Amino acid sequence: MIDILNFGKKKYSKSELELFSFLAKNPIFKDLTYREMALFAPHMYLRDYSENEVVFFRNDPSNAFYLLKTGNVRLSIDVSQGFESLFDVAPGMMFGENALLDNSKRLYHAIVTSEKARIYALPTVTLHDILSSNVEVKAKILHSFGELYDEYAQNLFKAYKRSFGFFDLSQVFGPK
Repeated sequence: MIDILNFGKKKYSKSELELFSFLAKNPIFKDLTYREMALFAPHMYLRDYSENEVVFFRNDPSNAFYLLKTGNVRLSIDVSQGFESLFDVAPGMMFGENALLDNSKRLYHAIVTSEKARIYALPTVTLHDILSSNVEVKAKILHSFGELYDEYAQNLFKAYKRSFGFFDLSQVFGPK
């Protein structure tokens, strides 16, 4: 007998469903359907990294968007003769999100701090191709990025208030 309710619906493999479950926990992909996530699935390259291995350096071209599956990655910037830690990326989180922008460069270093890390990479060119040919997916992802950047801005202003203005906030909004 034909199942009329599911007739014509795509069946996904166990590995695809596991990937979709992982992606759905990320703010960028949370609003996408499985069918929309399936556009990205064949282009999500899973790579293993070792401790102290560099994912990318500051000023490198933004050639991929990353999602940390397991392990830890530290984001840092170089200040004077050393590095200042910005953030420790935990499993399920993304980094290198400026890959969404054309011709962007990395703003920070990304280095693996756990013994091992598994990281999904989505090449920028593929990301752009998917978004340019899928208007609804592009709208959902851009909306999610907008929410994230609003949260970043709120956190920046909170940090500025807590620091009693020890840096010039006008510098954040561009050169004078």
